Amino acid sequence: MKTLLALAVGFALGSPLGHAPRAETPAAPAAVKPTALVGEVLFPPKPVLGSDGLQHLVYELQLSNVTAERVQLKRIGIFGDDDKEPLAVLDGAEIAQRFSPAGRRGNESAELGGYQYGIGFLHVALPVGRTVPQRLRHEVEAWFDQFKADATMQFGAIAVASSAPPVLGPPLRGDGYIAGDGCCDSTRHVRALLPLNGGFRLAQRFAIDWEKLGADGRLVQGDRKQVGNYHIYGEPILAVADGTIVDTRNDLPDQVPGALPDGLPISEADGNFAVLDIGGGAFVLYAHMKPGSVRVRTGDKVKRGNVIGEVGNTGNSSEPHLHLHVMDGPSPLLADGLPYVFDAFTVKAIDRAGTADFDRAAETGSPVSLTPLVPPLAIRNALPLDLSVVEWGQ
Repeated sequence: MKTLLALAVGFALGSPLGHAPRAETPAAPAAVKPTALVGEVLFPPKPVLGSDGLQHLVYELQLSNVTAERVQLKRIGIFGDDDKEPLAVLDGAEIAQRFSPAGRRGNESAELGGYQYGIGFLHVALPVGRTVPQRLRHEVEAWFDQFKADATMQFGAIAVASSAPPVLGPPLRGDGYIAGDGCCDSTRHVRALLPLNGGFRLAQRFAIDWEKLGADGRLVQGDRKQVGNYHIYGEPILAVADGTIVDTRNDLPDQVPGALPDGLPISEADGNFAVLDIGGGAFVLYAHMKPGSVRVRTGDKVKRGNVIGEVGNTGNSSEPHLHLHVMDGPSPLLADGLPYVFDAFTVKAIDRAGTADFDRAAETGSPVSLTPLVPPLAIRNALPLDLSVVEWGQ
């Protein structure tokens, strides 16, 4: 008798390779049929309103090739509820930019080798007027070398979380803060999928690295190797909500700016930090704080607006900034990243030239290429999107 795996890799070319037949009656059990590609969503998607006025869904789809030969992914369609038209479609070129064999960032490809899995890092910005779907489903078209044929499969159905994201106050004071590596398509945070304790975790899915621009649009004035020359260095960090401090660290030195440190233990990745429990299963991480500046200890109760530390360059950091994200547990890494919104802020400009331009400014000390918004956009209860320049409300 053949094993299930043998069946999966040996069915005829005429097989639908993943289509399950419709039941004749609602009570009829689904037919058992082997599939050449297996797919599932890693974590339930959680919508968030962005500063562009659109609802965004950011999540990960794992696909596993259970055949012995190459599979080429040609198309992924993402559907909401019973929609006949997709909310988003990725062609082969787009898949090659978003799909990572083994989930390894920087290893993107539209192909899977025999018995290989990969992770698709997906982002859907819902069309204007479209309500957030209650569930998502996925249609994948692929070429299978083993069968010398294309096939279309449907799987990865998942419920969309309906709970509202936490509403936060400002983490910093004043003007000129730029949201580095933010939602929803920059890769450093959104694709920071880590294999930890026997499973995948993506605590940084909605993280932002906050940096500060001077009046000339530069992140730093003078020698880029001196932490004190960065406009954000030493800025007070504020509690974004009432809550309880559940973890801190305050003993690590600043790194020399210009490059990430080599050989850093995972226990020092966040540098000097604080984790704030704001209730409702949400925890806020503040990372890379200035040595000796952390004012809170485990068990302290804080109020929104209290100063909890100062911006530094400790841990896995290449220049001074405040790393902030919200997660569903107290561990900065061993958690799932949650979306969140700020109750009031103003977007004054956007670096529409993208991450490469922002990196150039950080590496050379030259100004960021900004497109001013005239008039500035006053926003409530939304998440600042990548490379937005923000003035905080009170």
